[in-house]
Amino acid sequence: MRARQVTRLGAIIFEEKPLPRPQGARAAEALAAGVRELGLAALPFSKDGMQLRERIGFLHRSIGAPWPDVSDEGLLARLADWFVPFQGSVTSFDAISPGSLSEGLRALIPYDVAQDLNRLAPTHFEAPTGQRHPIQYDGDEPVLTIRVQELFGLKAHPAIAGGRLPLLLELTSPAHRPIQTTRDLPGFWAGSWKDVRSEMRGRYPRHPWPEDPAEAMPTTRAKPRGT
Repeated sequence: MRARQVTRLGAIIFEEKPLPRPQGARAAEALAAGVRELGLAALPFSKDGMQLRERIGFLHRSIGAPWPDVSDEGLLARLADWFVPFQGSVTSFDAISPGSLSEGLRALIPYDVAQDLNRLAPTHFEAPTGQRHPIQYDGDEPVLTIRVQELFGLKAHPAIAGGRLPLLLELTSPAHRPIQTTRDLPGFWAGSWKDVRSEMRGRYPRHPWPEDPAEAMPTTRAKPRGT
């Protein structure tokens, strides 16, 4: 960031001289002006920061106030609240840290509901295998993409928000190819699983395909050779 003093009449410049680089609040305000011009895409949000924004956005869309609006328009309108105070001595876009952006987003959440973020919109789902899988919040509803074998033995559909909101399950094969989408896992086990099982047994014979997956052991592995 640079500053200069210019004396001009229209397009005619009479004098131009450099000034000390802006610091502190002045620098942060100037960076905010740059964000308004360039858009939020110019900011170095981390993967975790983007997921945080999506989680907050999901709660804003599904619950409303007091969860803040973190759409492009909402964030650009409130740069003074979440961006400017967290830039400290930063004087260039290259020096903006992803952590400062995440910290700023969290500052938009009212204190009395901040502790509910992880309960209502957790970052991950822990499968019966113990594996943790990220939940996607960038669409109209939260989505979990997971290999179907990892859900063996699960009799209730995975849900968030205290069990009130079922996840949209994108079930995949051992090769992570999509095989089924469902909002009712017990119904899937009792219904179309039979057809899926028949097809998958032919494609992936070394993987377990039980007749009753609700009573089977979850797994991430293929069957031992010779079994």
